[in-house]
Formats: sequence, structure tokens, C-alpha cells
Amino acid sequence: MRLDFIRPLYERRGPYASVYVGALTGPERESHWRGVRDRLEQDGHADKATVDALREEAMRAAAGRALFATHGDVVLAESLDRAPRELAMWSPLPHVTPLLMQRGENVPHLRVIIDHAGAELTAFGGGSPRKATVEAAAWPLQKTAQGGWSQKRYERAVDEAWEKNAVAAAQEIDEQVRRLGTEVILVAGEPKSRSFLLHHLGTKSADRVTMVEHGSRDDHGQFEQDVERSLDEWLDRRRAELLERHQESDGPVGMARVCHALREGRVHALLLPGELPKPVWIGEGGTQVATDPAELRRWGVNEPIQERSDSALARAAAMTDAELWFTDAVSDVAAVLRY
Repeated sequence: MRLDFIRPLYERRGPYASVYVGALTGPERESHWRGVRDRLEQDGHADKATVDALREEAMRAAAGRALFATHGDVVLAESLDRAPRELAMWSPLPHVTPLLMQRGENVPHLRVIIDHAGAELTAFGGGSPRKATVEAAAWPLQKTAQGGWSQKRYERAVDEAWEKNAVAAAQEIDEQVRRLGTEVILVAGEPKSRSFLLHHLGTKSADRVTMVEHGSRDDHGQFEQDVERSLDEWLDRRRAELLERHQESDGPVGMARVCHALREGRVHALLLPGELPKPVWIGEGGTQVATDPAELRRWGVNEPIQERSDSALARAAAMTDAELWFTDAVSDVAAVLRY
């Protein structure tokens, strides 16, 4: 899992209020929020502007929410697919682990259904799904068996129209991949249009394509089932690849060794067994994390402070463009190195 979407959290200094709430609906909404507010105020760090900003955001949607705020601003608000374990706390860094564990199966991806008339794209990753329809040529799209001297010329014009639509779709996909860091592109639709699309995609996009057997712009049912199965298979393969790389290269295991690799910017992916509440020491810099405060002082941190291991690791991963994966195949934090 890439962590680009939480990077804005680390551009603001804490302390952070991290709030996980279920749906606040009906007459109990206000009393429910008062319970959240009381927990924040008992923590001793509460400032009214931040609590007020959290309340406004929490009341805005019926779905469960993960909210992170500091200095009067809600910096990140994420809807949750299922009700969270409710939590309200202050800490030097935002407590993002419950959010990441829920999003763990949500790989940034594009769902594409293409036919002769164009393509329908849905982008997942970095917020709510975003849909787009791409159409470049509206005529001629249908081949006929009319015969005559103009038959071949007409069929060539139809093929050119199909290809123009595929080129437009490829350009849009390449742009989405560039902006969103898309990991997988799932493509269904008419076979010849899919072939045109593959031919015109950039190398980076083409390497991420998985063909899906079923799907048309008029019928999404089987397409969605095929997509979910393909995503599960991709996630399993990716996790297995990272574990194999870690084992073959004898990558670091344990907080001390992993923290050292993070400070040097050498971590490609973190492998976590789950939440890690045990404290470590951090500084203001994104990669300033260690199990020993003296080690941070040697790196120039005057006053190290304590923070949860998982919160510190998430910040370091986000700020060094490393991936983070949860897996029960490791019993302690481990890292796959870049070099």
C-alpha cells in the first residue's frame, strides 16, 4: 500500500487529534459527539478550535469516519467501509494505523470498460472513486455488409474511428496513472478495442494491465465480480513477492534495524504484523525514529519524544515513498530494502 494520501498529515506540526467514529445519525448524534469531545478534553491537549473543527466534520456524513486535526484544522477526513473501533486521542503524530488496516485491501487501480464508441474509466485511490467517459470519434462506428466499391474504404474509416477512441482512452489512462500512482489497470470490453488500447498505452501503464473476461458499459454486474477477484489475486501476488524479496536479501527485522534503514532512506516496503503500540523515540523530521533517544541525538535531534511505533513507522514510510503492508507472515516489523 502506498501512503501518498496521508503525506499531508506530516506537513503540519502536532499535536494531532485522531478520532474514529461510527455513523452519527438520529437524535443521539449530539450526545454521541459529546462523549468524543469529553475523551479529547480529558487528554489534556485539547484546544477548542480543533475540537470544533472535528465536530463539524464528524456531523457532515452518515458513514463512519477517520478524522485527523491539528491547530484548528481537519487535515484529513476519510470515510470508512465498516464501523471502526471508536477512538479519540491526542498524540504527537496522527494515529493512522486503524485507518490503514481498513484500507489495506484498497489498491490504487483503474477500472476500464472499452468499446468502439469509447471507454468508461473509474479511478480508485486517494479519495472517492472518480468516473470519466472518453469519446473521440462518434462516426462511423458500425461496419456493414453493403458491398460495392466503397466497402473497403468505409471499413477502414470505421477502424480509424475505433482506434481514435482507443487512443483517447489510452491518453486518459496514462494521465491517471501519472497523477494517482495507479498500481493495476483492469480492462474489459470489446476485443479489438482492447487490442487498440494496449497498442497505444505508455509502457508504464501497459505493464499494469490485467484483462478481465466479462464486462460492458451496459452490464457491470459480472465485471465488478471479476475485478474484485483480480484485485485479490494481485494483492496476494504482491505480498508474496515482497516476502520473498525480504527473505532472499536477508532484510532487516525488528524495530532497531528497521528504524536505522528508514533513517537512511533505504526502505522500499515495510511489513507489519498489525498494530504496534510499543513506544519509540522520534524527532520533527519524517525519518527521525529510533528505539534509543541517544541515537537520535547523534543524528541532531535535541529533544526526542516518545510516540507509538506504528505511527512513527507510517510517517517515515510516507515521507520516503515506501510502501506499507500488513501481513501475518511476519511476527515483528520487517523491511524490504531498495539497496
